[in-house]
Amino acid sequence: MSEDILEKTNRANKIKKEVDSVTVRFAGDSGDGMQITGSQFTDTTAIFGNDLGTLPDFPAEIRAPAGTLYGVSGFQLQFSNKDIFTPGDEADVLIAMNPAALKVNLKDLKKGGIIIANVDSFEKKNLELAGYASNPLEDQTLEGYYVYKVNITKSTLEILKDLPLGTKTANKCKNFYALGLMYWLFDRPMDITLGWIKEKFAKTPELVEANTRALNAGYNFGETAEMFGERYEVKPAKLPEGTYRNIMGNEALSIGLICAAQSSGLKMFLGSYPITPASDILHNLSRQKKYGVITFQAEDEIAAITSAIGASFAGALGVTTTSGPGMALKTEAIGLAVMTELPLVIVNIQRGGPSTGLPTKTEQADLLQAVYGRNGECPVAVIAAATPADCFDMAYEAVRLAIKFMTPVILLSDGYLANGSEPWKVRHYNELPKINVKFRTEPEGFAPYLRDENLARPWAKPGTPGLEHRIGGIEKQNITGNVNYEPENHELMVKLRAQKVKNIENDIPDLEIEGEKSGKLLVLGWGSTYGSITAAIENQVAKGNKVSHAHLRYLNPLPKNTENVLRSFEKVLIPEMNLGQLSKIIKTEFLIDVVQLNKVKGSPFKAKEIEAKIEEILKG
Repeated sequence: MSEDILEKTNRANKIKKEVDSVTVRFAGDSGDGMQITGSQFTDTTAIFGNDLGTLPDFPAEIRAPAGTLYGVSGFQLQFSNKDIFTPGDEADVLIAMNPAALKVNLKDLKKGGIIIANVDSFEKKNLELAGYASNPLEDQTLEGYYVYKVNITKSTLEILKDLPLGTKTANKCKNFYALGLMYWLFDRPMDITLGWIKEKFAKTPELVEANTRALNAGYNFGETAEMFGERYEVKPAKLPEGTYRNIMGNEALSIGLICAAQSSGLKMFLGSYPITPASDILHNLSRQKKYGVITFQAEDEIAAITSAIGASFAGALGVTTTSGPGMALKTEAIGLAVMTELPLVIVNIQRGGPSTGLPTKTEQADLLQAVYGRNGECPVAVIAAATPADCFDMAYEAVRLAIKFMTPVILLSDGYLANGSEPWKVRHYNELPKINVKFRTEPEGFAPYLRDENLARPWAKPGTPGLEHRIGGIEKQNITGNVNYEPENHELMVKLRAQKVKNIENDIPDLEIEGEKSGKLLVLGWGSTYGSITAAIENQVAKGNKVSHAHLRYLNPLPKNTENVLRSFEKVLIPEMNLGQLSKIIKTEFLIDVVQLNKVKGSPFKAKEIEAKIEEILKG
């Protein structure tokens, strides 16, 4: 949002100003409906045609005490008339529903930004809970910002006073009043949200009426209030031709799995134990029985993965989903899948750790766990999604690799991608690569551990006449699959399993470089750092600095040309939301010294953080 739109408003006229992009943050108590408000604004903006990026941020507590700092829930959205890659470094506009929301989020508001405060909540008790000695709306705390004090709560209760609603229920409608005001401020249509309200509360007509009134009242307040002299227009983005929809990472991942199962002709079985932030995948897939999806909510993580392994043994597509703590519990069973050489997709939506850690915050700290975290020589293919929409492609790719190479594949996402959203160009089914499944049906010459050119063993359904066999966790004899303890056979099987995973490098694309193909600095990323790195490099190139970007989606094995790419640059910078896990792998594999930029704060990188490090390196 350019600085000129933050000039003092012209009270004489309602002026509409056109701007390229805006970053808005909704913030309030965890019971104030900020996630719904942000989601509705996002859906409306996506349908309007803007490019966008979102960052939901909610507390770990199911219901933290009202008014407390650790109970603040937020939702940030950047929308633009051009391509963007992040939810914005800093907000241009902050909607603060209470003092705690203001206290927590003020640091992320641009100096000179707009604050719309629910003045009704700035009373003594809430001020004390937020740690304010005096009211920041009345002292000098907010000097340098444009502050609009709006009676959101009182106005909502006033327009609903004739409805048969209790005060507590009526008070919950205030988020739609705030949403209506934002729709007016940024010239957004309200019909999408009005339709959502009718559908959501169809069984409770009084709630349809209440939320509709609140939404309209907020919009009308913006239109008539003298405090707002201008509103802002962000025109639709010029995106490539196609059908678009707004999609969250976990939703995209779920659709990718379904499409892969349909392409392969397999039934999909999901064995999962609910865990934040992966649970939405279980929720999404449980509604897709019409596509042959079977979901099993297991009693624990071990049952979840072993049931999926059983499904794969029976000839279905076995999938299990979890987060870091669940991966720890699944470790022994992952070894079983490696030993039995069955196709299995293991999805890890990473979160802050260790132990319970930060359940609702994001992190990239499970990479070493994914690549190395098992007993014995136990290689597993590891891939990672880069954006919310990319979760679709990488889920599809995980299935393809698992089936082609008869091996478990770990797909890494994280809380930022899982809950974030962006426009997704809907893919036509015929555009997707075919996933071929070859079940062994001929008894003659069959052995469980025969291998094809990829070293993948045959997939034989139990009960197929003449193909009776058994597999398990004890070492197998090469070819026959009989239990075998001979040292030479064990070493052979270990090397065969490792080489099979290594062979995947022949079936994946080379690592691509965005920008100059050689030079002084390459920024190497993986996973959800893609957006922040891309935005940072775009800004640096605009300043005349030469810096390139390569992003790893395949982490074990790495693309065949990875070393050549890295050695084409004088320095390599690796930003990660951990203490340097990819950096360790690169140093170990290629003996290349890298510059680390590490962040472990439960939040994604801001583009400006990466830019600062780039400029530091370029200046020597």
